[in-house]
Amino acid sequence: MKRVVILGGGIAAIEAAIFYKKEGFEVELVSERDYLFIYPISIWIPVGMTPFEYASMPLEKLAQRHGFTFTLDSVVEISGSQKSITLKDSGLREVEHLVIAVGSGKMKHEGLEHTLSICGAPEQSVMLKKRIDDLIKKGSGKIALGFGGNPKDSSGVRGGPGFELLFNLHHQLTTKGIRDRFELTFFAPMAQPGARMGNKAVAMMGKMFTRNKISTRYGQKISRFESTGVLFEDGNVLDSDLTMFIPAGDGHPIIKSSDLPQNEAGFIRIDDYCQIQGIEGWYAIGDVAALEGPDWKAKQGHIAEVMARNSAHNSAIALGLKKGEPKGYQEHLSILCVMDMGNGAGFVYRSDTKALLISMPIIGHWMKIAWGWYYKWSKMNFIPRIGGL
Repeated sequence: MKRVVILGGGIAAIEAAIFYKKEGFEVELVSERDYLFIYPISIWIPVGMTPFEYASMPLEKLAQRHGFTFTLDSVVEISGSQKSITLKDSGLREVEHLVIAVGSGKMKHEGLEHTLSICGAPEQSVMLKKRIDDLIKKGSGKIALGFGGNPKDSSGVRGGPGFELLFNLHHQLTTKGIRDRFELTFFAPMAQPGARMGNKAVAMMGKMFTRNKISTRYGQKISRFESTGVLFEDGNVLDSDLTMFIPAGDGHPIIKSSDLPQNEAGFIRIDDYCQIQGIEGWYAIGDVAALEGPDWKAKQGHIAEVMARNSAHNSAIALGLKKGEPKGYQEHLSILCVMDMGNGAGFVYRSDTKALLISMPIIGHWMKIAWGWYYKWSKMNFIPRIGGL
């Protein structure tokens, strides 16, 4: 039986472990965390709608359910020329078949320690909840939420969760009858945050901001963060009692220090079939990989899962375990999400031919809740998967 090692414990890595096992591989998943954190539903943790545990799935249980091996360890070095990895506890290993799904690093900003991120370390979601609860107890406050960019690779920008947390926070404060005591401001260095969703979507978002009395600071580059707010390069200051900021994705430090082929931002160069350029049998999927495609392309969970399934399929073909044609990820590139707002949602879709943002009052929120339930139960194989979702 062919053996594959998968590095990572996120959405891409878990999908790869499940589908490599289905293709007949002996699978070992290596992750520095012992749980899968479901970021798309973690936006409800800071507003108290769901506990931390609901957005977490033990990797050992997933491994037992699907028949792969889970190893709790962290990667300290990867060598493409030697086809080897070095783990903190397990040491050096030569690996013939490898899938790298360790995610991305984060762009560095001065004073970032004064911020919390809904897309950062999972425990920050709980820290955000405490800070929000403290301000609610105080009775008023100024809260700034935003995201940054990466001029070397825009595909790693992740603004959606920032918008979701903003609208959920607005809904929470409104429900408590204290919205008028809080100043909410959304900020980003680009002139039109969310432009990759399309012009109609940007216009609709602008109307929602105005209707909900949410201020904006767009097109101003960030100089640094302070405990009292955000300082921009033009000298303007955004005062804040709490700053939630999502740095753009950047090359993972382990990848940047390796000899793997990389783009300018430090993401691993792959072909359409997710194989790392020049290294047979090694694949990179999800946020760690350099995507090729249209300017509006974005790294999202459904694309990461396509890449994971394709890698398993393509590996099996390459090794003669099955017949068929290899599958590429680029034809599947799209932006797809249900942007939750606490009392509804916006359905966002973008492709080469369409750009939609459809308002879904009430039902949209329950659709997002249903997706979270479906994701967890289908991943545990308690219910069948719907198509490729």
